Amino acid sequence: MPILEVRGLVTHYLTMQGPVEAVSGVSFTVDEGQTLGLAGESGCGKTTAALSIMGLLPSNGRIIGGEIILDGEDLLKKDESELRETRWRKVSIVFQGAMNALNPVINVGEQIAEAILEKEEVTRDEAWERVRELFDLVELEPGRVKEFPHEFSGGMRQRVMIAMALACNPKLVIADEPITALDVIVQNQIMELMKSLQSRMNLSQMLITHDLSVIAETCDRVGIMYAGKLMEYADVGPIFKRPLHPYTSLLIGAYPSIVGEKRPLKFIPGAPPNLIDPPKGCRFHPRCPYAQEICGREEPSFLEEEPGHHAACHFVDELRGTLSIGDG
Repeated sequence: MPILEVRGLVTHYLTMQGPVEAVSGVSFTVDEGQTLGLAGESGCGKTTAALSIMGLLPSNGRIIGGEIILDGEDLLKKDESELRETRWRKVSIVFQGAMNALNPVINVGEQIAEAILEKEEVTRDEAWERVRELFDLVELEPGRVKEFPHEFSGGMRQRVMIAMALACNPKLVIADEPITALDVIVQNQIMELMKSLQSRMNLSQMLITHDLSVIAETCDRVGIMYAGKLMEYADVGPIFKRPLHPYTSLLIGAYPSIVGEKRPLKFIPGAPPNLIDPPKGCRFHPRCPYAQEICGREEPSFLEEEPGHHAACHFVDELRGTLSIGDG
């Protein structure tokens, strides 16, 4: 059963030059115990989608349309006080850049305990006991709960952020680039920890990352975003083995792999569009090696082309089976 259903989400940022169409009609679900990955180039709308779900958009952010159904409730019908009750109890977020997310002048245990005391009817002693349990859960020494962020390594700070996200036993955890700026060994440790916690706690997770190898290793389903829209959406296996959209194929081909024959890395020509004035038709058509006249004139429908496998391209049937990793 879905714990989260996002239906036709439209989110804009208001600027002096006009509205930035950061998320345009995006729909996806996260089932109970499932991990959904969102991938795409910088500026494609991944983080904006997450902030829309959390109700944490900056002051110039506006949700223009759509529905966000979390555990059967439409979050867009809640006011701020109701959203505050939902955050951390039903959905929480692990922000990228743990050093910036943690208050440097308050010890880490106090920051976690504050969330517990805010949301739960517990005593201060009970809250601190929960903090120690959370430290143990994320494989940190409970005796360090009263230390400050600067006393922890980058990977340990990220574990603190994960502990904070789990403080009130949420059903869904959103992780926004949780391994950014960490070395590869620590990255692996953090992702293994999140996989373990998901299994032990039956967590649902939404993972936002540029790292396609992380999605391949940890996610059940994946959505490929470009210029505020979903280009492709399917289980992880089909996405990586037989992509249906040229953008997905090029994106995978631009990422190094240690399996199979050696091949030169591909690159996607051009740059993502300015979303104040996005291209007409398919937003990827100015960079697509397969684009034809219709691509610049009509926006392709986002259709289920195979069971559970959606794509938004005018030429799915013509390209089916011909797209290889890095094709184009």
